[in-house]
Amino acid sequence: MSEHTDDFTKSKLDAKAIALQYYVGFVPFIVSMLFPLFVFISVIFFTSKMANHTEFVAILASGVSLKRILRPYWVGGILFGLMLFLGNYYVVPRANEIRTKFEAKYIKSPVLNVVTSTIYMRVDSFSYCGIRYYDTTTRSGSNFFLERIRNHKVIYNLRADNITWDTAKKKWRLAGVVERYIYDLKEDVEYYPEIYKSFSFKPNDLRRDEYVKSRLTTPELNRLIEMEKLRGSETVKELMMEKAHRLATPVAVLILTMIGAILACRKIRGGSGVHLASGILICAVFILTDRFSTIFSVKGDLNPYVAAWIPNVAFSILTLWLYKRAPK
Repeated sequence: MSEHTDDFTKSKLDAKAIALQYYVGFVPFIVSMLFPLFVFISVIFFTSKMANHTEFVAILASGVSLKRILRPYWVGGILFGLMLFLGNYYVVPRANEIRTKFEAKYIKSPVLNVVTSTIYMRVDSFSYCGIRYYDTTTRSGSNFFLERIRNHKVIYNLRADNITWDTAKKKWRLAGVVERYIYDLKEDVEYYPEIYKSFSFKPNDLRRDEYVKSRLTTPELNRLIEMEKLRGSETVKELMMEKAHRLATPVAVLILTMIGAILACRKIRGGSGVHLASGILICAVFILTDRFSTIFSVKGDLNPYVAAWIPNVAFSILTLWLYKRAPK
């Protein structure tokens, strides 16, 4: 709230409007991001309290195994993981839509003129196109070309000096157009001062929206990934990373729950303070591992699904090691 005080003042909105237009979307977003940490710290906190009162010593001395003690943690971890999974699937994307609309309008500095130097993409299974200097504000660009390929040969070529989106006709207006139909050693050439064409891409598809992946529900995200794969877009890895995280983070809730339970069930000198400090350190290492693997995936050649699951696999091994060393 303190970070955005100036933005809220400039927006001229009252507290109720800000709450309904921003914080209704912001709260689910921040909760989902910190949810594994919330669960982990809470598990350590109450488990450590039980350990300090020597309750686990009494339970183990009565003949109850550690495996049986951990059963409620398994159930709770699975339930919380499913809750986060369903939230990431539908609820959080809808909340992000509310949050990002407000941020784009009132918080982010408005960009008056966004020009993309060059756009290349695949239009369909056999057509490719490119635009030089596309302006997202005017929805226009220059030096447009479209090529259609069959059997590794170009059979159609279109070039236009300018391309502009016509909002009335819902079509692209091309100016200075040269069309070529190529038949082996022959070709038919046509020139048009201006024509209208319908393509599979729309102005929104050419706009680089930093919020798009967080706004989409998982089924919508899957459709966008398939479409961007067909087009050969550079944003595919980021979209796949978002999808992989939505699947991996709920599992991380279960893993961190088990680590917290095994770590805090032993009574040690220093009590809850030592347990909480250990828990925060483990969380920090987990977040760092996740960030590093994400960067290696988005900026490198690491598979997004492998990158998203590296922290889970590493901390699953840690969980097994802690379980082996835990008092039985």
